[in-house]
Amino acid sequence: MMNKQFLFQMQHYVTFFPPSENKSFEINELLEWEATILSPSLAYVIGGSVKNEKEKNNLLISFKKLNAILEIGKYLTGDSITSADIAIWSTMYPLFKCPNLSKEYISVLPNISKWMISLDGEPQFKDATSIFKVEGGQTSYNALLAGARYLVPVLPNESQLNEKDSPQHNVEAVSEGELLAAEKAWQKDASQLPKLKQPKTVVLPLPGEKNVLITSALPYVNNVPHLGNIIGCVLSADVFARFSRLCNNNTLFICGTDEYGTATETKALEEGLSCQDICDKYFKIHSEIYKWFNISFDYFGRTSTPEQTQICQDLFLQLNGNGFMFTQSVDQLHCENCNRFLADRFVEGGCPNIGCNYEDARGDQCDGCGKLVNSIELKNPRCKVCSSTPKLKTSNQFFIDLPKLEPLLHHWMKISLPGWSYNAQVITKTWIKEGLKPRCITRDLKWGVPVPLDGFREKVFYVWFDAPIGYISISKAYTKDFDKWWRPASGTNVTLYQFMAKDNVPFHSVLFPSMLLGANKGYTTVSHIMATEYLNYEDGKFSKSRGVGVFGTDAQSTGIPSDVWRFYLLYIRPESQDSSFSWNDLATKNNSELLNNLGNFINRALVFAKNNFNKTVPQMKPTKDDYTLLALCTRELKAYVAALEKAKLRDGIRHILAISRHGNQYMQANQPWVLTKGTDEEKIRAGTVIGICCNLACLLATLLQPYMPDTSASLKKQLNTSNVVIVPSNLEIVTLLPAGHKLGEPFPLFDKIESALVEELKKLFAGTQEDRKNGSVDIKTLEAEVAKQADKVRTLKSGGADKNVWQPEVTVLLELKKKLETAQKNNSVKGTPENNVNLKTIEAELAKQAEKVRALKSSGAAKTVWQPEVAILLNLKKKLETIQNIVPNNKVNVADIKRLEDEVTKQGLVVRKLKESGAEKSVWQPEVDKLLTLKNQLALVSGTTVPTARNNKKGKN
Repeated sequence: MMNKQFLFQMQHYVTFFPPSENKSFEINELLEWEATILSPSLAYVIGGSVKNEKEKNNLLISFKKLNAILEIGKYLTGDSITSADIAIWSTMYPLFKCPNLSKEYISVLPNISKWMISLDGEPQFKDATSIFKVEGGQTSYNALLAGARYLVPVLPNESQLNEKDSPQHNVEAVSEGELLAAEKAWQKDASQLPKLKQPKTVVLPLPGEKNVLITSALPYVNNVPHLGNIIGCVLSADVFARFSRLCNNNTLFICGTDEYGTATETKALEEGLSCQDICDKYFKIHSEIYKWFNISFDYFGRTSTPEQTQICQDLFLQLNGNGFMFTQSVDQLHCENCNRFLADRFVEGGCPNIGCNYEDARGDQCDGCGKLVNSIELKNPRCKVCSSTPKLKTSNQFFIDLPKLEPLLHHWMKISLPGWSYNAQVITKTWIKEGLKPRCITRDLKWGVPVPLDGFREKVFYVWFDAPIGYISISKAYTKDFDKWWRPASGTNVTLYQFMAKDNVPFHSVLFPSMLLGANKGYTTVSHIMATEYLNYEDGKFSKSRGVGVFGTDAQSTGIPSDVWRFYLLYIRPESQDSSFSWNDLATKNNSELLNNLGNFINRALVFAKNNFNKTVPQMKPTKDDYTLLALCTRELKAYVAALEKAKLRDGIRHILAISRHGNQYMQANQPWVLTKGTDEEKIRAGTVIGICCNLACLLATLLQPYMPDTSASLKKQLNTSNVVIVPSNLEIVTLLPAGHKLGEPFPLFDKIESALVEELKKLFAGTQEDRKNGSVDIKTLEAEVAKQADKVRTLKSGGADKNVWQPEVTVLLELKKKLETAQKNNSVKGTPENNVNLKTIEAELAKQAEKVRALKSSGAAKTVWQPEVAILLNLKKKLETIQNIVPNNKVNVADIKRLEDEVTKQGLVVRKLKESGAEKSVWQPEVDKLLTLKNQLALVSGTTVPTARNNKKGKN
């Protein structure tokens, strides 16, 4: 009762504090974060009976984020209370009122504490909380949280949208207006839509058109990109670029490798190559990876070019001539052992920022707190090359005068900021609030763009000044008319979208715009900064430097199609908070969302059309039920476009899946397989259902194109159709495939990812790249290293050394222990009978599949036909390689054979019963697939062969 009263009171104050229209995007972001991150963390941690350090750390991270937001304004979105303040304050209120918990979590964060106290003093809040006494703890927290969940409308969270099975069919209510609109739209056909523009050899902006320039943050050329890099930059930008083209926007998508700077020099030293050789090597690797991922760059270039040198030097001279540069003597770290000044990436040490204890900060940025640093401010600095302690020396350098540029930046930001992702806004506002400082832009290095002034020609521009200019120089390498994009003529508007991870935001929101504004040459500046949070790997973090995680080359080697990788990365895209890659989750999402939802709907419709309507779209006589389905799908279509226009790519893919889920429910409710056996009227009804489902499949083919281009192409081939234009100003579902349209040959779009493959991949990609490259790790060697490092830590601690000295050694020790644990686990796996399989069987399968691929390619078959077979071949190769590494001998496990024989028998009964009951093929086929999978597993373990559907008459359909 008390909870209901509190809820009533707080609902009243949501209307009392109405949100500002221009704050609605920020408010929704905060509400989603409260629902999906803050509340679950609180619910799990606060009870007292559960002690989980990981969850506690997640909660502390949430509070630090909230504290950073409140540093900018009095309330969460500025100087007025909104529904976001009410919802989050309500969620945290019991914690705030419990002295012990408040002391541990709130009092230590001054901005949160001040905000909580301020709202607690508001008369309306006092009225709401006076109705009951909060004593703290889990019971009180859960009671209040149950009410707070309904205080304000919250965006759907992942747990609501990721159900493993499709929900029961329950037709949603639609208005009469929606029904009439759906019926009217259905009377139109695809011929009434605008034609999709044909791609041009060179894309240039045009007066009077929507000209969209898209960039993704230039990846460093010094390493192989991992999945976190790919989703944070190039893949996200690619989806948006493909969508923009579908909307007939004049779209240019450019990117390239960032090749200058100390990151390249460091890698060159490691590999014993020249800087140019390193760039050439990794540029090729990057290009091949992005090609495999189907990234649709209009041009993918690089920054170590004459165009980069010319534009970088010109921009510097423009800024210098306008009075925004000055020189100053700078203290720099110099390594006497290496006899060189240490550029930022050649020095590491403790982060100097208050509150951050990260011990491995670089000389330019701390990965622990995300803030920029100056190398001379690092605690206990050390040379990255030789680990010796560097000394301070002076050197004269150029600085860009950011304080002088700040008024220009403030004026520009008022216009541009509202179009940015929420985290980009918060990060930038924090930077601005702290006040801009002059920034050094030159370094005593050889690998970079030379400074074009006497007395400084032996120096080069620092990478943060040089790299963003790469967008312009790469455009120039693409076309001599690059200025039409970057300095457009009057009457030609260019909208610039830039995609990146959050650590790159300051360079794109403050530094690069300041440079362009200071040049005063009419440069195009960014309108939309779309930044992601971080993608983690299983229980830890991706790390290029340590080789932890799945890298672009790894994804190719798994045999899982690139479209599935694209789908999963976009499904878990870290838009408003960090997310995690998980092998188990990858398989689950593939099997439930792609195979059982999307693929099942499309394949059922097209196979039914083939078997019952001679691969032809049947006559359709829609009823109110059909228009209800079309109205519901139109809602999803509108939400899809709204999401993609704001680059909310994760939400867009969920609207696609919602359409196929509606379709599955619709088909299941109408049961066309029953109707075709009934009266003439029922047969017409069956044709209507299948015809509408084929049309929805055609719509999905277009909506899928930005996310899964190969799948979209395969589906369009099955439908015998092509992409249609998306018209954001007039979104409706027309008849894309009229009655009589001839369809192609249907085939399944997706394959199941078996749990056995998941387990193989988890083991294969455990540890680091170095471990995987070198094979099994010598456990005795690792044990000796752990013991040696442990002695080193004990000696330092017992000797009274400062924490800043021994903390890095503790980090090394923990890393060694983790590596040892992984090696011991992998070693124990090698001898387990579960992994003793018949190698000859897999070798035979491999040879057979290789022959199949060769035959398909030599016959001139389309890529969409032979690509899935190549994926199977790669998977078999990887399986053979894994088993050869894990199983040195070829033993047969009797227990495994007996278990699989029992499962085959049981599954065989399921299939027979379904077929005898007269069920449709679409119902029993998945069970047949399970049976064949089990038989194949039995064959692998026992060394026998399994008859295929061709030579097994009982298996024929």
